[in-house]
Amino acid sequence: MKKQLIAATLLLLGTSQAQAFSQETHKRIVLDAVNYMQQHPTSTEYAALRQYAEQNNLTITELAELLGQAAYDVDDFEDTFFCGAITGSCVQAPVWGAAQSIVKYTSYWHFQNHTQGADQHGNDFGGYNYEKLTVWGTIDNLASAWLKGDYLDDGKGGETGWFNADSSKYNSYGVTESHYRIDSNSTYSMYDDFEEMPFQPIDNLGQYWYQSYLQSGNPQVLGFVFHTTDLLQPHHTWTTSDLNHSSWESWVKDYYDQEQLNDLSLVTQAMQTFSPLDKNSQDVRPLLTQGGSFSYAQGGIVLNSKDHFDRLNIAKQVVPHAIAMVVHLLNHAMVAR
Repeated sequence: MKKQLIAATLLLLGTSQAQAFSQETHKRIVLDAVNYMQQHPTSTEYAALRQYAEQNNLTITELAELLGQAAYDVDDFEDTFFCGAITGSCVQAPVWGAAQSIVKYTSYWHFQNHTQGADQHGNDFGGYNYEKLTVWGTIDNLASAWLKGDYLDDGKGGETGWFNADSSKYNSYGVTESHYRIDSNSTYSMYDDFEEMPFQPIDNLGQYWYQSYLQSGNPQVLGFVFHTTDLLQPHHTWTTSDLNHSSWESWVKDYYDQEQLNDLSLVTQAMQTFSPLDKNSQDVRPLLTQGGSFSYAQGGIVLNSKDHFDRLNIAKQVVPHAIAMVVHLLNHAMVAR
């Protein structure tokens, strides 16, 4: 009965559930980063980027589209399933996502909590962990109530519901969490109850895909890295699924062109606020964390205000910084292999 009542409430709140910058915005940021490099060939690795496109039998426009689409696609990864504490039934998306483009549980790997310090894995900043939230809203609370006692799918023969009920769909602990466990430590007991799950932070996600790109040279894999522009979305560094999360992202998408949030002069200024990565290092997490620190320091007001000019002031900072961060990543990617 409890879950039926919660489900009814969540369905009413369906349009409030968030998935970071909208997928369309993720793609636009990457397209604008490539355009910035094209407009600034002497101060970026544009020549190497063009050569990389040619090596993959692509034009620059086609490469930008591929990279942007890959950044878009990360929200659709089918790699994270939670299983019912009683039924053992495993699902990849919450019931309240049914009212719109389905928001999958994979989005819980898309946070870096700057309101807390190191997490129990040993990361400098942890990811989403309901138990550790310092800001939260109805969506966070209802998700926790709905998923109380539910566990992360760890494959056939792993954790089960009552009476050994096991309908594993994907070994999310053995594959997804393991991939994002870079330079940290985990035990499955960390993931046997949603309310206490310390999800790995998004900079580890970015690092995993960047290492995969360095090994393969695959442009789609490189594009997955650019979903880390979530770090310039303040809700992802203050860490909450609520507090105007979805409405802020919709606002950014709606006003992206009208308010010229991708103003290249602002991107040039933002480029200077990042410390470029050492070309001899393969670790991009220091750069990603710089982006997270910026949105946390500058963007908190959008958690509490829907005022157009409050939002515009923050967007004119975080969107150019997101574009600049992708430019820095592309610059590094072109010389690191």
